[in-house]
Amino acid sequence: MHYYDDTVAAISTAYGKGGVALIRVSGPSALEICQRVFLPKSGKRVLDLAAGQCVYGDIIKDGRVIDDGLLTVFRAPRSFTGEDVVELSCHGGILLTSRVLEALFDAGARQAEAGEFSKRAFLNGKTSLTESEAVIDRINAENDSQLRLSSNTAVRRLSAECAGIYNDLVALLASAYVYTDYPDEDLSDLSNEQLLQGLCAVRTRLEGLLASYKAGRAVMEGIPTAILGKPNTGKSSLLNLLLKRERAIVSPVAGTTRDTVEESALLGRVTLRLADTAGIHQTGDLVESIGIARSLEKLKEAELVFAVFDMSRPAEEEDEALIARLLEKDCPVIALLNKCDLEKSFDLALPEHFLQIEMSCKQGLPPALEETVARLFETERINYDDSAVLTSARQAAAAKRAIALIDSAMDALDMGLTQDVAALDAELALAEIGEIDGRTVGEDIVSAIFSRFCVGK
Repeated sequence: MHYYDDTVAAISTAYGKGGVALIRVSGPSALEICQRVFLPKSGKRVLDLAAGQCVYGDIIKDGRVIDDGLLTVFRAPRSFTGEDVVELSCHGGILLTSRVLEALFDAGARQAEAGEFSKRAFLNGKTSLTESEAVIDRINAENDSQLRLSSNTAVRRLSAECAGIYNDLVALLASAYVYTDYPDEDLSDLSNEQLLQGLCAVRTRLEGLLASYKAGRAVMEGIPTAILGKPNTGKSSLLNLLLKRERAIVSPVAGTTRDTVEESALLGRVTLRLADTAGIHQTGDLVESIGIARSLEKLKEAELVFAVFDMSRPAEEEDEALIARLLEKDCPVIALLNKCDLEKSFDLALPEHFLQIEMSCKQGLPPALEETVARLFETERINYDDSAVLTSARQAAAAKRAIALIDSAMDALDMGLTQDVAALDAELALAEIGEIDGRTVGEDIVSAIFSRFCVGK
């Protein structure tokens, strides 16, 4: 089924100078439009080219040749979008590719919107919503863990798990519908108790899937992490170690960092959205005060805190003030007891719920840090070979709603209500399960997802 009756075009390669640029054209008039701007050297018409055929020729604009290149034909439905698609490869100049695109517009195409090719592929049944989301995740991937969790194999495992849960619930609903259609006949395959057990089994599978999001989010989206401490405790040295490069200035002079420094780093499988902050202390310096205020804002946003303490210096009021602030924070706090290679002078007892790790930035990151973070966000539970993992907030929200609806259906049965009443909420849960892998989803969600894509994809 084709949802569009117009033809779109866009540059699909990165903007800039390069050896080759690729321009994609998709829609019912793709071949006709390209025939107006491309003359094969063989003398054949573009409209007569077979599916999968690639030809060399001249690209025409305003009656003159502006470049030579290759044209490849993909005929519906065997194309990326499911429509007729033509890909033009020309030389990669910025001005040149713009002129080729303008020629296509003059011939009847319109500019493709962000992600429109992928959206057409989804609406034409060529790809699932989960597969489409995985594509943008692969494009945006910053590390190998993100690549593996957004691979086609990982997507298929998630789709298979969702399909299994979906089919189990369909089977239960089929029994309930028999009761609805024939309430006076004993035709239902399941008693209320058996239906309750079946719903409980579906809920258990959904809970397991939802639990995977903690690790999936840690890998794919990253955890907002604040590095806090008083001046000159080693915060910037820690940032550099996590990034494996010299990003922040390290100096024995206190107060070197006067603003937040934000970067992403991979620690094991966990992506950390790091904010190295100005040392929190009392100061009369206006610029430093602004930096400290920003540090406190990052503390509010953080879902993980690395609190750095200097073990070689006696505890001061700044240390106590930092601990007091952290006690108000409802997130994991890892207290990094830095400079443990020196004689210990720090004499302040830290709260018991702080996860304490001794280290020396001069000696590198301690293995315990990676192990602790992996345990906190459960990334060790991910088996890249067989785990079904939720990786987006959209998927997790749908799983939560499905669980709540299953609970409501189970409550109805517990109260002695009939199966047809329980089926009302169970059927709504079925739609939410379908939304996890995109088989049932609203147009607003579809548009929001594909708007994340670049133009040309």
